[in-house]
Amino acid sequence: MISSLRRRACCAAFVCLFALVGVAVAQTPPEIVVTGSREPLAPERLAADVVVIGAETLRATTADSLADLLRREAGVQISRSGGPGQSTGLFIRGTSSQQSVVLVDGVRVGSATLGFAALEALSLATAERVEVLRGPGSSLYGADAVGGVVQIVTPRGGGDNRFTGRAAIGGYGSSEWSVGFGGGAGALDLAGALSSERSDGVSALRPGDAFGNYNPDDDGYRLDTAQLRLGLAPAAGHRLGLMLLRSRLDSQYDGSEFLPPNYAQDASADFRRKLDTEVAALDWRGTLAPGLVATARASRSVDDSLDGGSVRERFRTEREQIAAQLAWQTGVLGQFVAAIEHDDDRAQATPYTADVRRRNTAGVLELTGSAAAWSWQGDLRRDDSSDFGRVTTGRLGGGWRWAPGWKLRALAGTTFRAPSFNDLYYPGYGVPTLQPERGRSIEAGVSWQTGASEASATVYRNRVSDLIGYEPDRSRCPADPAYDFGCAANVKSATLQGVTLAAAQRAGPLVLKAQYDWLDASDDTTGEPLPRRAEHQGTLGAEGTAGAWTWAASVLHVGSRPDGGKQLAAETTLDLSATWRIAGPWSLQAKLLNATDEDREPVRDYQGLGRQAWLVLRYAPN
Repeated sequence: MISSLRRRACCAAFVCLFALVGVAVAQTPPEIVVTGSREPLAPERLAADVVVIGAETLRATTADSLADLLRREAGVQISRSGGPGQSTGLFIRGTSSQQSVVLVDGVRVGSATLGFAALEALSLATAERVEVLRGPGSSLYGADAVGGVVQIVTPRGGGDNRFTGRAAIGGYGSSEWSVGFGGGAGALDLAGALSSERSDGVSALRPGDAFGNYNPDDDGYRLDTAQLRLGLAPAAGHRLGLMLLRSRLDSQYDGSEFLPPNYAQDASADFRRKLDTEVAALDWRGTLAPGLVATARASRSVDDSLDGGSVRERFRTEREQIAAQLAWQTGVLGQFVAAIEHDDDRAQATPYTADVRRRNTAGVLELTGSAAAWSWQGDLRRDDSSDFGRVTTGRLGGGWRWAPGWKLRALAGTTFRAPSFNDLYYPGYGVPTLQPERGRSIEAGVSWQTGASEASATVYRNRVSDLIGYEPDRSRCPADPAYDFGCAANVKSATLQGVTLAAAQRAGPLVLKAQYDWLDASDDTTGEPLPRRAEHQGTLGAEGTAGAWTWAASVLHVGSRPDGGKQLAAETTLDLSATWRIAGPWSLQAKLLNATDEDREPVRDYQGLGRQAWLVLRYAPN
């Protein structure tokens, strides 16, 4: 009864705020966005739903990680197996981590064995802005962009030399530091960053977990990151670029071993995950003629993980890509883009009997344009994979500005998710004949902007068939005795539908903002909700400035959600911060995260951090 009243009160608070300030985004849109198309475009030309988290928001956020930032600012949901540094799941519009793509400066990152990116290994210190495409993206970015795309854009040099720095200490033995630099000389531009963060954390698991893996020791982490971008302009309108990124994550977690001679369960070992991520890209962009721009890129990303206690398993995947693209400003029709890319994925893993490999070649066509009150966007992609054959995906949408400040938009698209290497080849589980998941998505939105207020609301529906998951029915698995306990299979279909609202109002030095997501993600066969998805999630925030002081308060509410046969309780957390601009570029910030010390269970039997105080010293010239 109390839980029901609490949920209704939270929903009522959101509705009241929306009625007061309108449905709006919290910051002025940037001049261009990249992720909604394969070329930089003004937001008003896009039919897609793209959220941009800019540099100012990144500097002021109280989020403890990239995943935490995304759910506060972009309306996505996350699940994390403990505190910061632990394995993190991403749910964009109810889709899973395997159904989302993560890019760093246009380069896909993540493990080809698991089929998703480790968000916990990507530091906010290397980001200049973060763009989130919510909705179908396979026709632009290929396999797995069923729910959307997250792109981390790192700083680019140029102009006067500049340096930034940040040092922080916090509860649970936590500390962070980062330094950044950027500038240019003549035809050269350079930017880079170094960062390190660590925490003692808490025990990832709660006592009495379902599988007996609890260990009372603290499960902390350390993440070290280095990033560099170098550019050379050999001639006007042309640039050669190099991007390098490396991160090393060392995180502890709870688990069990069953070792000889008696094979008894033992949860006392120091279980660790050591993940080394490398990203490198060499690109060229040049203007061939007025209105005609070409780009080419060669990139490589590596995920190398070592997991376990006394006995450890190694998984190493490499992704290599070569891509070329031509963008032509046609005039009346708009911008026409043609692209071709070739991907080569390879994996080596301790459990695998042999190294595995996948090759994919794809062609993309896209057209975006606008005329008077109308805008349009359409794209088509053809993938040819060595694993699952040929797949065609597409999107079609447009917008209409029917009155000053008002815009309607609609978009429909098809998607697919490729089976991961574990789905195909993991001994005793993987099945090489698996088919890719396929989805059909449709959405409609309305937005309004005037003065200090902006407004938007989006309704969407996505149906995904042939979902890949665990199949316990022995008769549906290969005859090999290794599959006696089940296998991977195309087991079901699901419907994901919902509404996303956001709100903000600026009144002098005060900014109020809010966001609310309603989600219905359910299995089409049973009607049961998909695990770890909350039906309701929302944020409320307020920011203000008075002289040299800036303060902020934000509330995040996550509704109850099913997980492993248990209904996880709803959670509401309050974060507070105050920043004092000491002098010039120097500032001091105090943060209090989870100020009410809410008991959080992000995943069944796991626990998040309690109340945590931080003190942050920052050097950031304008």
